[in-house]
Amino acid sequence: MGAPSMQRGWSLIELMIGIVIGLFVAGGAGTLLVGQLRENRALLNDARLMQDLRTATDLITRDLRRSGHWGAATDTARSNPYAAAAPAAAASDAVSLRYSMDATENNLVDANEQFGFRLRAGVIELQLGAGNWQALTDAGTLTITAFSVTPEPQDINLAAFCPTACAAGSTTCPPHQQVLSFAVLVSARLTSDTAVTRTLRSQVRLRNDSIVGACAV
Repeated sequence: MGAPSMQRGWSLIELMIGIVIGLFVAGGAGTLLVGQLRENRALLNDARLMQDLRTATDLITRDLRRSGHWGAATDTARSNPYAAAAPAAAASDAVSLRYSMDATENNLVDANEQFGFRLRAGVIELQLGAGNWQALTDAGTLTITAFSVTPEPQDINLAAFCPTACAAGSTTCPPHQQVLSFAVLVSARLTSDTAVTRTLRSQVRLRNDSIVGACAV
């Protein structure tokens, strides 16, 4: 009979080295997992903040675009009662506008035809009718750190469309087309993570240009 085979197992030192290596691997995997979870959470927070900012900005630009809408715009004998909009010159954290809601135009600015936006205590508020202010953004989700609406007027000389030259020194001829655009800026930070901040900018042109002056007759 041959000599019995010798079976050798793990020594205590080898077992301890294996355990240490296993702990290093598990620790590295855990660190990687925590990092990925943190990154995913940051991406979700960023997406949530941008979505809320974009929704608020879209609502603001949509209403600004309607500013000055008048059901009797072809009536040259009247001036547009809804034309007034503020700010008219400098940037502001509040804006007011009007547009007609009449099924049949009455040429009067009614209480339900007055609108606006303003920044108040970290929240953008929306005006729906005279004196009726409601929160547009949710303070529990985001804090608005900056809100500005900057008017960008443009004056277009329409002399080329007049068949007769204007008299020298005339203040009403030639006519001018007054085009008004607004630059909207909204900045915010996430309430649950103040390190997450974003800024969104938008440009909107009002649809209802006004004509000042007239061609010579």
